[in-house]
Amino acid sequence: MGEVYRARDTRLDRTVAVKILPSHLSENPEAKQRFEREARAISSLNHPHICVLHDVGSQDGTSYLVMEYLQGESLESQLRKGRLPLKQALEVGVQICEALEKAHRAGIVHRDLKPGNIMLTASGAKLLDFGLAKPAVAALSTQPLSERGQLTPSTPTMNLSALSPQPGTLTQHGTIVGTFQFMAPEVLQGRDADARSDIFSFGCVLFEMITGRRAFEGKSQLSVASAILEKEPDSVTTIQPTLPAALDHVVGDCLAKDPELRWQNAADIARELRWISSGSTAGSTAAPTDARSRFTERVVWAVAVVALLAGVLWLGLRERQPAPTLRSSSAAAGSRLRLYR
Repeated sequence: MGEVYRARDTRLDRTVAVKILPSHLSENPEAKQRFEREARAISSLNHPHICVLHDVGSQDGTSYLVMEYLQGESLESQLRKGRLPLKQALEVGVQICEALEKAHRAGIVHRDLKPGNIMLTASGAKLLDFGLAKPAVAALSTQPLSERGQLTPSTPTMNLSALSPQPGTLTQHGTIVGTFQFMAPEVLQGRDADARSDIFSFGCVLFEMITGRRAFEGKSQLSVASAILEKEPDSVTTIQPTLPAALDHVVGDCLAKDPELRWQNAADIARELRWISSGSTAGSTAAPTDARSRFTERVVWAVAVVALLAGVLWLGLRERQPAPTLRSSSAAAGSRLRLYR
């Protein structure tokens, strides 16, 4: 939707990122509304793991945002090289959860959480692109799909007839809000997104970070959507047996089909990931120590057994020897007393 340029803020002598709404979209009310929504969303969120908004304005009919310039690479680019080391994945997971918690407490649902909207920088992960963000709703809609009519940005319903047989670009303008592989089931069913929808998306991101695989895959957009609605992904420890077993619980609850069965807030997930991180770190350093302890214990037991066997053998040999006898002979007075053994 937007074009982003690296620019120079000559007044404050700093490098910034300028995001503009292209001219062909400037007259599009929907695109302009999303652009303004992003500005409002970012301006209300001040958090170290959310991209900072410096300024917003319009010039010659072109709307623009001036944002923090980030040096690093997207999580999506990093994942093309393979899964992240566990320690880094847990750190990034905690940071994104903290950013989501900040947004959710401000009443903002991101609605497009994916690796492409997460930047990895020297200061940590940064959550980007609130262009699809919207105020959270108190309850989810239960209106049947057949009664919803045409698609609108406020009711992100999937139009099955619009799905192509090839993967292509999975974010489709005018048909769905978000990205298929990371979209919660209730959103695909046409219900409004809430904070728990972001948590489902986060579960998909976490799954990919620690396994190197997508949680839900398919050969077409329709098959991806069907997998999200109907299939359960493999547990993360099935894919990577060396991962802590507690991650199965964390990821599994993020990816529950029913929002009521998911984690209900991002803060609890962050707390759980910190606990796993401390345990996995301790485990990695304690493993050699535990091995040495087991080896020492075996040596002690072996020595004890050898000593016991030696004692039993010695006692057995001693019992088989004849008992010593003392013999004496007496002689006349003045002679010596001799003892024989």
